[in-house]
Amino acid sequence: MKLHNKKRKTLNLSPPSILALGFLSLICIGTLLLKLPFAHHQELSWLHALFTATSAVTITGLSVVNVGEAYTVFGKVIIMLLLQCGGLGFMTFAILAVMSLSPKIGLKQQILAQDTIGETSLRKVSYTVKGVLLYSLFFEAIGTIVLTLAWLDDYNFAQAFFYAAFYSISAFNNGGFSLFPNSLMSFADQYVITFTISMLYIIGGVGFLVLMDIKRHKKWRSLSTNSKLILSSILGLNITAFLIMWGLEANNPLTLAHMSLGDQAVNAWFHATVPRSSGFNSLPLEHMSNASALVTMLLMFIGGGSLSTAGGIKVGTFIIMVLSVITFLRRQDELRVFNHSVSKVTSFKAFAVVSITVMLIFLGFFSLLLLEPNKNFLDLLFETVSAACTVGLSRGITGELQPTSLWILMLLMFAGRLGPLTLAYLIATPKKSRLKHPQAEIQIG
Repeated sequence: MKLHNKKRKTLNLSPPSILALGFLSLICIGTLLLKLPFAHHQELSWLHALFTATSAVTITGLSVVNVGEAYTVFGKVIIMLLLQCGGLGFMTFAILAVMSLSPKIGLKQQILAQDTIGETSLRKVSYTVKGVLLYSLFFEAIGTIVLTLAWLDDYNFAQAFFYAAFYSISAFNNGGFSLFPNSLMSFADQYVITFTISMLYIIGGVGFLVLMDIKRHKKWRSLSTNSKLILSSILGLNITAFLIMWGLEANNPLTLAHMSLGDQAVNAWFHATVPRSSGFNSLPLEHMSNASALVTMLLMFIGGGSLSTAGGIKVGTFIIMVLSVITFLRRQDELRVFNHSVSKVTSFKAFAVVSITVMLIFLGFFSLLLLEPNKNFLDLLFETVSAACTVGLSRGITGELQPTSLWILMLLMFAGRLGPLTLAYLIATPKKSRLKHPQAEIQIG
């Protein structure tokens, strides 16, 4: 972007700035479209339209209105498009547009894409962007077909297809938007629906680089270290969370206790995997135990894989942070993952992401405590973590919050979608110095 004056100065925007402006533009466009008279049934304020657009673009899923009842078919389609654009990323569409005009994109555009999508090799950027689009359309199409068949018993073909397309896009992009007032609680005993949706948001949350690595190599031994780490970590987290959630809620009469063994297992699995970034729920979150709420917030904080539709600090960040601590406690000089060393810069980056996210959650939570003194402490903390990690789960208080609190949540969703490091770079661009200073011994702990 260039601004010309008498001296013909050039203003160069950094990749984080362009990414932020891109998401802001999508949010503004979405707000205007949702505010159109034929986009909603009931009276819709500008704030509520803005909140819905922000939640959709940041693929969060929090909502202050009943999406299924408040918006017309046109409004719901707009939300679907915002979810798709937010999930795949504004820059992905921008790069695809450039690629359609020219067989090769320039070095500057490749560097911009590299910074945006997290790819480490400039040569792989174009390949990665194409893969993002193709994988998204493929899995969303499969989900739409399966869910359409599952809903044909309850709805006509047009309704079943529309619901299936909406939920496939919302699930794969980890959006969490639902057309039913109680999310998926009415389908808690319909295994095909809950399992299909859970597989969509799990696959979407793995990360496109991992998916492409699996397609390319197919064998576990041939996969990259990053793919092995992400896949094994996600599997371990999902199984552990499943057992913990089932154990915590099995005797809760308001959640799992009244269900059959099969229904308990399915819904425990759903709520063990859904907090990783998708905002659906098949059980009433406000009736879960405090221990379950704490586990859910931890899972929301961790999120999914890098270069995925999931939010949170990302699985790789969490695992590297844990391994860095273990490496330090064991007095080892090198952090190793699957017989490969991990650089100290990667460890520093992981701790930076965690620190910035924790600070973001703290500031947002503190603000909500001041603005909502009559609300439950746990409910506000849950809402804050859900917004900052772009998950969309709620204990039922989103629609009860005052306008200023909604602005806080929108800022949290926007910052969470940009990413902690991107936000940090946007606020204070790091500058390298050639000057070296003497080391100092600082007491820690």
